[in-house]
Amino acid sequence: MSGSGNAGPGAAPCRFAHYFVLCGIDAESGLEPDELAGENFDQSPLRRTFKSKVLAHYPQNIEWNPFDQDAVNMLCMPKGLSFRTQADNRDPQLHSFIITREDGSRTYGFVLTFYEEVTSKQICTAMQTLYQMHNAEQYSSVCASSSCSMDSLASSIDEGDATSLAKLQRYNSYDISRDTLYVSKCICLITPLPFMQACKKFLIQLYKAVTSQQPPPLPLESYIHNILYEVPLPPPGRSLKFYGVYEPIICQRPGPNELPLSDYPLREVFELLGLENLVQVFTCVLLEMQILLYSQDYQRLMTVAEGITTLLFPFQWQHVYVPILPASLLHFLDAPVPYLMGLQSKEGTDRSKLELPQEANLCFVDIDNHFIELPEEFPQFPNKLEFIQEISEVLLQFGIPPEGNLHCSDSATKLKNLVLSDLVNDKRNGNIPSNALNMYELLKGNETIARLQALAKRTGVTMEKMTITSPLTEEKERKLSCEELELRDYKLNVQLREVFANRFTQMFADYEAFVIQAAPDMESWLTNREQMQNFDKASFLSDQPEPYLPFLSHFIETQMFATFIDNKIMSQWEEKDPFLRVFDSRIEKIRLYNVRAPALRTSNYQKCSTLKEAGQLSIQRLVLADIVAPEPHFLSCEKQQTDTQSIEQRLMKIDHTAIHPHLLDMKIGQGKYEQGFFPKLQSDVLATGPTNNNRWAGRSSTTQRRKDRLRQHSEHIGLDNDMREKYMQEARSLGKNLRQPKLSDLSPAVIAQTNWKFVEGLLKECRMKTKRMLVEKMGHEAVELGHGEANITGLEENTLIASLCDLLERIWSHGLQVKQGKSALWSHLLQYQEREEKQEHSAEFPVGGGTERRKSDTGITLPTLRVSLIQDMRHVQNMSEIKTDVGRARAWIRLSLEKKLLSQHLKQLLSNQALAKKLYKRYAFLRCEEEREQFLYHLLSLNAVDYFCFTSVFTTIMIPYRSVIIPIKKLSNAITTSNPWICVSGELGDSGVMQIPKNHLEMTFECQNLGKLTTVQIGHDNSGLLAKWLVDCVMVRNEITGHTYKFPCGRWLGKGVDDGSLERILIGELVSSTPDEELGKQCRTPPQQKSPTVTRRLSITSLTGRNTKPNAGQIQEGIGEAVNNIVKHFHKPEKERGSLTILLCGENGLVAALEQVFHHGFKSARIFHKNVFIWDFIEKAVAYFETSDQIGDNEETLLLQRSSCRSFCHYVNAINTAPRNIGKDGKFQILVCLGTRDHLLPQWIPLLAECPPITRMYEENALLRDRMTVNSLIRVLQTLQDFNIILEGSLIKGVDV
Repeated sequence: MSGSGNAGPGAAPCRFAHYFVLCGIDAESGLEPDELAGENFDQSPLRRTFKSKVLAHYPQNIEWNPFDQDAVNMLCMPKGLSFRTQADNRDPQLHSFIITREDGSRTYGFVLTFYEEVTSKQICTAMQTLYQMHNAEQYSSVCASSSCSMDSLASSIDEGDATSLAKLQRYNSYDISRDTLYVSKCICLITPLPFMQACKKFLIQLYKAVTSQQPPPLPLESYIHNILYEVPLPPPGRSLKFYGVYEPIICQRPGPNELPLSDYPLREVFELLGLENLVQVFTCVLLEMQILLYSQDYQRLMTVAEGITTLLFPFQWQHVYVPILPASLLHFLDAPVPYLMGLQSKEGTDRSKLELPQEANLCFVDIDNHFIELPEEFPQFPNKLEFIQEISEVLLQFGIPPEGNLHCSDSATKLKNLVLSDLVNDKRNGNIPSNALNMYELLKGNETIARLQALAKRTGVTMEKMTITSPLTEEKERKLSCEELELRDYKLNVQLREVFANRFTQMFADYEAFVIQAAPDMESWLTNREQMQNFDKASFLSDQPEPYLPFLSHFIETQMFATFIDNKIMSQWEEKDPFLRVFDSRIEKIRLYNVRAPALRTSNYQKCSTLKEAGQLSIQRLVLADIVAPEPHFLSCEKQQTDTQSIEQRLMKIDHTAIHPHLLDMKIGQGKYEQGFFPKLQSDVLATGPTNNNRWAGRSSTTQRRKDRLRQHSEHIGLDNDMREKYMQEARSLGKNLRQPKLSDLSPAVIAQTNWKFVEGLLKECRMKTKRMLVEKMGHEAVELGHGEANITGLEENTLIASLCDLLERIWSHGLQVKQGKSALWSHLLQYQEREEKQEHSAEFPVGGGTERRKSDTGITLPTLRVSLIQDMRHVQNMSEIKTDVGRARAWIRLSLEKKLLSQHLKQLLSNQALAKKLYKRYAFLRCEEEREQFLYHLLSLNAVDYFCFTSVFTTIMIPYRSVIIPIKKLSNAITTSNPWICVSGELGDSGVMQIPKNHLEMTFECQNLGKLTTVQIGHDNSGLLAKWLVDCVMVRNEITGHTYKFPCGRWLGKGVDDGSLERILIGELVSSTPDEELGKQCRTPPQQKSPTVTRRLSITSLTGRNTKPNAGQIQEGIGEAVNNIVKHFHKPEKERGSLTILLCGENGLVAALEQVFHHGFKSARIFHKNVFIWDFIEKAVAYFETSDQIGDNEETLLLQRSSCRSFCHYVNAINTAPRNIGKDGKFQILVCLGTRDHLLPQWIPLLAECPPITRMYEENALLRDRMTVNSLIRVLQTLQDFNIILEGSLIKGVDV
């Protein structure tokens, strides 16, 4: 967890504690209101907060961990000083905090806050004066308004206390002659590792020594000096016993191959949140969303934050981490980066009154009320239900209800009626005690318990383990029960962490196979880190079970995963990261146990196998205080152990005993004891440690010498150490906008600098995200440029776009003046829309309105689609499926991206500078002109590729389409007298047959989203005098996204002309068009392939006039290419495949290639002035097969030929008798499609090549009459045998085979 365990030179890693700190009231400066804490002067003076100060800290400073006075003061007393009288609860409270330095290393603080009587007459008088002023104001406000002053007071204190008028009056009075005034003071230990239980015991013993009637055995300086200078940090895998004021304290540290140290009880986390809520919050943390914890109790904030981050193993939270956010630093919530922060809720404050800068990507955790608010769209953790079930079984074994201790409705109501101070000031920081008799009284007869008992029965857990004992009265028994509970918590911690760690071990068991080790050495890797891909994401995802993909595709894009992979790559040149070392060793064990590694991952849930062994151990008590620990020695243990066994043995058998506290060389009379008052410590004896730094100093210096040698070696063989460190920091901070804001300095300059870092970070993130989206989308061209894999799955594309949506939300919420709604971007758009619509009346049809039409050879065109930011907003507002502002903003981003208008729209939105100034503070990203321009430029680069991120996501919405039929006027009538119809099909469905209004070539229709358009069926009933119709093409446009498809035809529709077809199936292609010429100039998108040439689809008579007939080689090459494209189609992941219809019937498809084969050497002269088509040859062959007996070499061949002949005749007859007016070329297309689908083409082609009609209808040099060519063709077509080909319904409609 902590990076500080190995930080800095000297003896840093070897000291148990770095500092002892005392904070409280400064008698000289007196009462100073803490304005930064958001003071409310309506409250009574006793409820206000005043500035605290660090009164003393020892030692003054240490090189490896400089003392940050402001930060420590702020975190020791986040609310500042608080005052009490003798009538108030003054029980001590314990909380902890964490300081994360800019390099990512961490220091832990453990604080005991207690109350001391105020002896300064000056401060008591000041408090009395404040009360007189406050009462006068209250009286005047009562006179001024009809509302009672008691109402405002009641709102400032807990509802439970509001029932008693006497209590209200007590809160509203302080009489210097009657009341005793107390002020908060705190003692704090700052340590490199989170030994919470040990520090808590030490501080409580210190506090008891101050409040005890008898003075402590030694002056307090002796104990403080001992823990600062004479108690070592236990080495990994060892335990340590040191001495508090009254009794010894034992702590242990996990070994190198165990899960890292975690001393915060996970029991409390599960009791506070409940299992379901915890798993949801855990998922949000894994996906690096913004997490805000909310509670009145600082220790609860810290316990939940540390508990959840502990469960991330082997990954580590990489972003802003402030589990306790002091009131003076609320502006940190404005950070447009992922964060995990804890905010103290004020008594009686409603969640709805809490204004947060951004909520689009926020997970809000109200710990006290057992309630969470989740972001709108996020994937569930894989196997979530089985995962929850497994954790439930562990919790039930320890008597913990999986729904948490505050979840049940009856108990929740009763608990809310309890006085809050009883919960907060009960020496347990408001946590439910181990001996939860009252809680179970509340739970008795509750439906939750009934469900839990049923679950326990199913899982085979006995309910006796949940037996609640009556309160223990004797001191010794209570002490032993505390020790039992502590060991029980240790055991529960390990078992829960094993379950979580096992999940990641199973999910990422083969991650190493996908790590890209591209760099030959560390120097080149660090230098080119930003350009390099370090993980083969597409291949990894393609290897995962389908249900895991939504989560994994998001997770592998996170900074914590990138850092994990970076550490893996770095491990080939430097010592392995401790987390990585443990994780890799666990994967090795899995491989040893499962000798046959599964080739394909399954989504079957595999439970943690080490729990059973751990669970069988009986819980033994901690060693009693009067047993003398043996001299330090190693544990001799050969048998493989679980972490729980290791912890238990270490706690039973102490490895190290620290030096006893002893008398120091002090001035007589300065360690004077006065009950209830923390003495003024002698700074000279605490400022420095002993000169001989005992036995563990030698060990430290040996380790340091080894490190120095290693460092010199790396300097010698590698790059200069300073440069290396610089590269290292840059490489490791890649993608992190700001590691950790500084807590101490709050000057405007520092706040401005912090915001500037945010702006720089957002711009860098935008550059990297757009680059990744481009590289993944551009395919082969990108691969040639050296950017890695060619493909991107639809799922991965969706993940990248969702990530872009999150980034835009964060940019738009940075530096907001006033937050309105959950989506800052949508709020800005709405205000822009409101202003623009007011001006629309004066400019009804602006330039670029809907009157222009696209020019065409025929003179008939599609009207130009108007480019309008407001219009795109209206499209989204009309989508009834979307219910929230965040959803609307995301839909609008997707639509703009699909239309290649995202950059242009946002530029237009930001061009209204007056609105931007009204909505945003000066330091906001959107008001930094240069960065804003670069940001828009990066977004503009996305226009180079085609996205369907709107069409493919909103599949159920109604979409208006516009179609235009473009005839060839020179050769036919523009309008037909018959009754034309059209049917448009896409990947998601078809429109159904629609009649085209007579004498109209253009029509609009609305239907459910068809997806990417693939085919158009067009036809007519051949009625009237001018029925024949020569159609050039059909154009269809999606009126929301602007995607326009061209369906080339170039053929006649009518009886007695061309091939006599009254309907045709046209294959579509997307027309590349930029909606704005200027945009086109800015972004040179390479033009797509041209539409299929009309001549290809013309009849054989037209082909005679062609100058460039393809030769035999080109035709064979075309067949090979068409078949190869279909094979490649099926080798792609299913979500990546394009349209099979285009590969079959498109310009270079299989049908066109086979047409060329059949056309080659075809006798093309008119026989009796009648056109001859391939289908005529097919029909003659059928007539022959149906009338003649086949002669084969043997009986087997004969049977095969007969079967092939029967199937061929059956298919041809079915096509001929279908109730459709399809022409001869259309029938050939259907035959090829059906033959491909049913794998019959390789059987049919040799029959056709050998039937007698071929000699009459084909020249001797025709490909079909060349045996070698036919055999080659059969072999090529046989490669399609293994694929399950599904044809689009429009291709074979009405044909029953």
